[in-house]
Amino acid sequence: MSKLRILYVASEINPFLQTSEVADFVRKLPQAMQERGMEIRILVPRFGLINERKNRLHEVVRLSGINIAVGDEEKPLVIKVASIPNAKLQVYFIDNEDYFHRKSVFFDKEDNFYDDNDERAIFFCKGVLETVKKLGWVPDIVHCNDWMTSLIPMYLKTTYKNDPIFKDAKTVFSIYNNSFSYKFDEDLIDKVKMIDIEDSMLSNLESADYTGFIKIGAEYADAVINAEEDSSESLSDLFTDKKIDTIEKDENFLDSYYNLYNELVG
Repeated sequence: MSKLRILYVASEINPFLQTSEVADFVRKLPQAMQERGMEIRILVPRFGLINERKNRLHEVVRLSGINIAVGDEEKPLVIKVASIPNAKLQVYFIDNEDYFHRKSVFFDKEDNFYDDNDERAIFFCKGVLETVKKLGWVPDIVHCNDWMTSLIPMYLKTTYKNDPIFKDAKTVFSIYNNSFSYKFDEDLIDKVKMIDIEDSMLSNLESADYTGFIKIGAEYADAVINAEEDSSESLSDLFTDKKIDTIEKDENFLDSYYNLYNELVG
């Protein structure tokens, strides 16, 4: 039995929130890996649609209180936790009043894409890494799911590369059919930058759109997975120098991930 430590990062997870296939995937895979002997942590945003009382979320005071820089601003990070019913899994929620206390996820009531979704993603990615540092938990694998998590592989290969918590961690980036057409402001690069990150390292993000986020995630990840088979052709058009693996959702797909994780740590 493998004793790997796997950190799952995603924008949503059942039963707390579901807007796409990500929520089901991130519900099934961590439990399956835990049943195979792996140690699991899961981090997601605490979007306003998640009912705290119903889902029994409570703040983890010892992990909260960090300020996360996004551009020139610093915003407080609040960490909450809840257990998945009928599973021995806890979920940590990244929260901030300005970014996540809205009764919708990425679009407002008029179906307009929030113009600060880039900042919400930056805050989330940085918040995940700082939370794991505070936990003092050393992951072997960091499995990032969808565009909102795409900055994490880059941060791990740059700013956090010598951090004792993350220095040996391998990253997996899974891509889904959750594209958007919005283009962010040109200051995106400046907001994303941290220590040890030069402009040239962010060239794939210059388009400031969905494709840019996907490309930056794929560029720095150790393994890139196409999580939905029907998107493989469009993905191959995006990447010319990066191998994209497709793990089909058949009866063997859980074993395929189990093998992938062990191969990466090798």
